[in-house]
Amino acid sequence: MTRCAIGILGGMGPQATILLQERLLRAIPATDDADHIPLLIDMNPQVPSRIKWLIEGRGADPAPALVAMGRRLETAGAAALAMPCNTAHAFADDIDAATGIPFLNMPQLAAGFVASKVPEGSAIGILASPATQKTELFKSVLAPHGLTALYPEDDAPLLAAIKQIKASGPSSYHQTLLNQAADTLVQRGAVAILVGCSEFSLLSDQITASVPVIDTMNVLTQQLVDFANIYSGNPPEQVPSSSSASF
Repeated sequence: MTRCAIGILGGMGPQATILLQERLLRAIPATDDADHIPLLIDMNPQVPSRIKWLIEGRGADPAPALVAMGRRLETAGAAALAMPCNTAHAFADDIDAATGIPFLNMPQLAAGFVASKVPEGSAIGILASPATQKTELFKSVLAPHGLTALYPEDDAPLLAAIKQIKASGPSSYHQTLLNQAADTLVQRGAVAILVGCSEFSLLSDQITASVPVIDTMNVLTQQLVDFANIYSGNPPEQVPSSSSASF
């Protein structure tokens, strides 16, 4: 089966982009190289810091770099775009407006998946960059489903963890930190935990909360598989609205 190529806006951070590739490899029951999904990856770790721009109010606007990446991938032949960085989705509308192919919006897809698993009116615990709270990223995608975003009251340790993981990779300390944060969110009423940072995705399978833990990158992975399985010719005008990803 001939598959469409999917363009990946990567490098935010590099390890998270590689993680997406690894999960895609595991998600395809391949018997030959040709069974896998063609990827066009713009691995650009030089995208200006989203944390500096969104949280600290300094540095360069990441939007122009992200728009340029999207356009390069479209020109190179991508049938759709995806970006394994939740925080960078603060600029998703800029990318979408500048390109003519579907953008598989990871936070939106994850919100739709969560909504299919929990009762309306539920609180969803968010493990993510504080930038996503400042931009109301998860609040905005959960609200249409009647769900609310619940963040840790002290987000400084999580922000520090993101920076440390980018610098030297995940550790047992970060695993403990995420487990403690998840437990606290459950105690405050969260009925599910949404892993909304691709650095935290490196540890998501080690989060042992008493409620379902849903990794946005797993949802995106399954969506990419679904897209590739359905569309083998011209890209669709709209992206499928749901994913069959499991917790």
